[in-house]
Amino acid sequence: MNPTTLELPGGTWTLGNHTVSRFGYGAMQLAGPWVVGPPKDHDAAIAVLREAVGTGITHIDTAETYGPRVVNELIREALHPYPAELLIATKVGGRRDPQGGWPAARRPDELRAQVDDNLETLGLEVLPLVHLRLGDANGPVSEPVAEAFDTLVDLQRQGLIRHLGVSNATAEQVEEAQAIAPIVSVQNMYNLANRGDDALIDRLASEGVAYIPFFPLGGFTPLQSDALTAVAARLDASPMSVALAWLLQRSPNILLIPGTSSVAHLRENVAGASLALTELDLVELDRIAVP
Repeated sequence: MNPTTLELPGGTWTLGNHTVSRFGYGAMQLAGPWVVGPPKDHDAAIAVLREAVGTGITHIDTAETYGPRVVNELIREALHPYPAELLIATKVGGRRDPQGGWPAARRPDELRAQVDDNLETLGLEVLPLVHLRLGDANGPVSEPVAEAFDTLVDLQRQGLIRHLGVSNATAEQVEEAQAIAPIVSVQNMYNLANRGDDALIDRLASEGVAYIPFFPLGGFTPLQSDALTAVAARLDASPMSVALAWLLQRSPNILLIPGTSSVAHLRENVAGASLALTELDLVELDRIAVP
């Protein structure tokens, strides 16, 4: 089957002045174990990136910290010069330490250096979308964001960044950033079982701001639920397909970025997310949410 014969589910969404497929691709899994070092199979990593674009995906999510540098350099090798319709989103606000940790790095000088690193490794003169990564590995942390976000706004004014977003943020931090400058997206943890951002998603949808859930399938511990298994069995689908389809039906401003290092798995994700869930399915799936 020619990759262009796949039909991407969910349609499109406009990020700033850029229209992207709601079904995108998250590139984190292209690095080695624990997101450190090169992939086990370099050619397979290149192939999955080219397949993603070949299927019509126009939104790829990455970060210079993946590897570090490794994933950005794979994207550049596979796809540069980039198609005009492709939007590459990246993140700043953290670094990697020798132990593989993800400490914060949000001082103005650190953020400027990270933007420069992303420009270099991706081979770009302007970063289409930069998310300010907040909080820590355990989730959002309530703290001021003005100094860090002001730095990115300044880099945007200099022409190095086109659009801004925030990641791993509380609803209050989203509002604080919006009071400083427009944002086009929020990237937070959200899935069938972790739905603390329900109210935030609805507010952002009313404002035309995208919501990009990371760990849409539960993260390093895949979603496990009797209700999810039952709905998937009734639809003759995999639980992960149901979880992706649910996200696309949850709200029109949700953009998916499931990751994989396999071409076959990428195609399975695209096909699975095309499921149409009934009202009965949705009622059953709503029981999964963790209070």
